[in-house]
Amino acid sequence: MLDREFPDPPVPLDHTDGFTLLVAVVLSAQCTDVRVNQVTPILFSTLGDTPELLARAPVDDIREIIRPCGLSPAKSRAIQGLSRLLVERHGGQVPSTFDELEALPGVGHKTASVVMSQVFGKPALAVDTHIHRCARRWGLSDGSSVERTEADLKALFPASRWNRLHLQIIHFARRDCPARGHDPSRCPVCSALAAKGFPLHD
Repeated sequence: MLDREFPDPPVPLDHTDGFTLLVAVVLSAQCTDVRVNQVTPILFSTLGDTPELLARAPVDDIREIIRPCGLSPAKSRAIQGLSRLLVERHGGQVPSTFDELEALPGVGHKTASVVMSQVFGKPALAVDTHIHRCARRWGLSDGSSVERTEADLKALFPASRWNRLHLQIIHFARRDCPARGHDPSRCPVCSALAAKGFPLHD
């Protein structure tokens, strides 16, 4: 069903390369992708879209631009800090390993997973709120933690599907299986599960 509905799902965060995607994912914490996509063009056109330029940008200037994304004090320090480390340790390039990515300020496992899958094409399954919600609702995981959801989904689906599945569930969840105002009868997956006698877990 996901393959039929979203055979080639796009990355929701606008970006031009690995670095701009990395910054966008950092900004997306507790913020909508729509808001991030409104802010990043201003950030990159004003202060620069490379590690070299943002490493030199004053934290206060970064914070003022990204304020609409929330958590701006921490995110502005993270963006400047990760930019500086990319220049100092990686020649201005985004590294391609989990350990190196997660060593950057503001980069956790979910952010690293997005970069690994979408930039480098390596199997990863980043679990955001949409995926965590749907996995529990559809009975694919018990919802006890994001880590458990990631492990359960990776056990259920082959690694060759993880990168696309991540995007498919996000797009499907936003359109058909939202957190609020969810009508199982109008959701293709939930209605199909209910018809087969599987309980939904809201």
